[in-house]
Amino acid sequence: MLQVLRPLSIGELLDRTFLFYRRNFLVFVGIAALPGLLGFGYQLAGVSLRHDVASNVTAAGVVFALAWMIASMFVYLLTTTLAHGATVVAVSQMELDRQTSVAAAFSAIRGRLGRLVLISLNVGIRVGLGFICLIVPGILLALKYAVTIPAAVVEDTGVSESLARSAHLTKGHRGRVLLILFLLVILIFIGSMLWQVPTMAILAFASGTVRTAQMPGWAQVILQFGQFVTQAVLGPIMTIGLTLVYYDERVRKEAFDLEHMMRQLDGMGPMPSPVA
Repeated sequence: MLQVLRPLSIGELLDRTFLFYRRNFLVFVGIAALPGLLGFGYQLAGVSLRHDVASNVTAAGVVFALAWMIASMFVYLLTTTLAHGATVVAVSQMELDRQTSVAAAFSAIRGRLGRLVLISLNVGIRVGLGFICLIVPGILLALKYAVTIPAAVVEDTGVSESLARSAHLTKGHRGRVLLILFLLVILIFIGSMLWQVPTMAILAFASGTVRTAQMPGWAQVILQFGQFVTQAVLGPIMTIGLTLVYYDERVRKEAFDLEHMMRQLDGMGPMPSPVA
């Protein structure tokens, strides 16, 4: 059946985000959970080493702690980029009325992970520096580059091209993107608090302290597991929403609905748009 792509209101974008999420819950959770297992294992290793590092105030201990922090940032960047890229693939297939799976989503970005990590790092540095400069520039840059990863995955572009595509697609609509992101962040925050608040209360009561670093190992393991589950369940929502924003902006600015319908009638797949 021919799928008609058309500009969506903010309400319709949010509705479609959660429609995709509900209908393909296991696919999205599977995509988020597989890279998340790497991060979870790394954090568990950190729990076992944290006591030794905390008690070692020598120069070697400080160097080790710094190296561990840098490695943690790399693991986070790698796992989140892998999950985001595969989620974009899954949403794209669903948006174009095609079947997908966890394996197919990861297979589609195989060989491009290094480039996606560089793109994520580039965006992260730009936005991070923007937040250091009185916060507002960071927000503006986050909106400007909100659909960089979807553009990179769908159109198979490099670092500069992906940044340029996101800047072009969001230009003139960044207030709209801000509202969508704000609403999604609020919903994700509420969902996260439903787990974290009662869990922290129970662990604080059982361990006798509210400071995470002073909790016994078993309590820290529970906290790390909770974060892993929360990220696997709630993490895909933002990426789904931003991928749909990407397609919506292409519909608005590039008549992607007409292009897609013509290629569906010809029995062909979607065609990437040239970099603006």
